[in-house]
Amino acid sequence: MARATPSTSTLGSAAAEASGREAASGGVATDHHHAPLKLEEFLPYQLNVVSSLVSLALSRVYARRYRIGVPEWRVLVTLGQYGVMTGKAVGAHTHMHKTKVSRAVALLEKRKLLARRANREDMRESFLSLTGAGRHMYEELAPHALDFAHRLTDILAPGDREGFYRALQQLTERSAQLVAEVEQQGADADEED
Repeated sequence: MARATPSTSTLGSAAAEASGREAASGGVATDHHHAPLKLEEFLPYQLNVVSSLVSLALSRVYARRYRIGVPEWRVLVTLGQYGVMTGKAVGAHTHMHKTKVSRAVALLEKRKLLARRANREDMRESFLSLTGAGRHMYEELAPHALDFAHRLTDILAPGDREGFYRALQQLTERSAQLVAEVEQQGADADEED
């Protein structure tokens, strides 16, 4: 049985590929097909890419229409959903650092979309709520956001959607567990020092 031999163009492209790998790795040729970790197949990276693309696409919708960014959007929608919350509670709910929450709150307050009321039991924090204009914006943007979410998932078969949402919830819960484990390991290591 005759063995097929690679064509010159195949060899040329293979040589170019090897040369590219060599240049990319600082002179050491690597075989990307046998790499132990491939970024594009690594689930945390894939989730991050999806998250970034979805956030970018959605932010274009509300940035153009309402002139607000991602942090302001998250604060506005959270207060639209829950009514009154502290900045700390908003941060916990949206998984945003307190500095981002504080800046978003200041911008929304400047635009008269949000109001603060001092917490008499703890003067270090305030209760946040939407103003009438903020509530109007929330109610106006909600259908656009829901339409975006529908357009995002309409590629999934109805039966797949339920499984997808269930898997997403499980991954979110597992991620929270892993964060807690890593934080505990860090605390344990600090105690040993």
